[in-house]
Amino acid sequence: MRLIALIKRVLTQMRRSPRTIGLMFIAPLFILSLMYVLLANNNTVNSYVGTYNLNHQIAENLETKHLKLSSTNSDRHIQKQMKDHNWIAFIDMSDRKNVEVTYQNSDLGKTQLVKNGLKASIMKLKSKDLVSNLKVSGQALKAQKQAILTQQKALKELAAHLPAPARAKMSKPTNKPKVTGKIVTPTDYKITSHYIYAGANATFFDQALPALVTFFVFFFVFLISGISLLSERTSGTLSRLLATPIRRSEIIFGYIIGYGIFAIIQTLLIVCFTVFVLNVHIVGNFWLVFLTNVLVAFVALTMGIFASTFAQNEFQMMQFIPLLVIPQVFFSGIIPLAGMAQWLQWIAHIMPMYYAGNTMINVITKGYLLSDVWLNLVILAAFGILFTLLNILGMRRFRQV
Repeated sequence: MRLIALIKRVLTQMRRSPRTIGLMFIAPLFILSLMYVLLANNNTVNSYVGTYNLNHQIAENLETKHLKLSSTNSDRHIQKQMKDHNWIAFIDMSDRKNVEVTYQNSDLGKTQLVKNGLKASIMKLKSKDLVSNLKVSGQALKAQKQAILTQQKALKELAAHLPAPARAKMSKPTNKPKVTGKIVTPTDYKITSHYIYAGANATFFDQALPALVTFFVFFFVFLISGISLLSERTSGTLSRLLATPIRRSEIIFGYIIGYGIFAIIQTLLIVCFTVFVLNVHIVGNFWLVFLTNVLVAFVALTMGIFASTFAQNEFQMMQFIPLLVIPQVFFSGIIPLAGMAQWLQWIAHIMPMYYAGNTMINVITKGYLLSDVWLNLVILAAFGILFTLLNILGMRRFRQV
């Protein structure tokens, strides 16, 4: 009977919390549907490769429907050219027998696409030369055979009019037919590869890391700040604080600065661990990476405080994760935005993690400067300010006096 009573109590508690039931049943379906829409999309994005003095036959073989070539007049400042034109690779053939390729390497799939395409193009060119040589050799053999037959016929006619001793002294013809074609020696091209980011042994972890670092900063700051403020509220500390003459804005700024100090320390720890322990190469500026993550922590902190105003306990706070946190990871750059449907790209632009992930990827893998990403940083700061204002307004509902 005690067991049945406990079961009834749990069922009654769940029945009185329709939001919990809804999130338990609907949230997994929502996440699965979002993943299906994102991952089942078959849109293919064109990639661009810069070239300098590239053999025109190799260029014709390399260029495809989704791989476009763009010629340049200079082989200097390659990294800057690749950043300005958004090239995934740069092919330099200043030395006609040496193919120097610089890969951007932030997307391993695109790097492999260029590698395979270049190797196939060179093999196709060599095969074409070999086929041409076979044709020339075939023509030469055919001409030689015809010449031999003609000379044999002439010798037979001549021998028929000569006495036997003279026929015995006749030698075989030594004239060789002229070869009308030209034998071409296939060029042995040497491919030299350089990598701006991660190196030749890069893994998917290197590709996803810039977005993952930002997501972990966002996730843990959001969770800790929201639950901490919720504990203040459920324990009665916030109510007693609101009973004093303190302003709502002072409370919010106090929480933001107080928790923000620990958020900055956590952010610095994550970034330093990534760079110095995991040995992840940062092409851009370390402090720009740190600044980006500080702004991400600011947004997560204010968003966590805002979400906590709608929760009655820690369990309800956890329920916001499938709705507010998990969808953001899909728009942080782990899945390329350019390959998504147009309406999903519109949704991505209202997600703070889109701007954070885009900035991190460009700074870490492409070496973008502050002048290149300042707009994303301003938008992140605007998100933080917006949620700060909403928190100040939302604090009004908890003030009893």
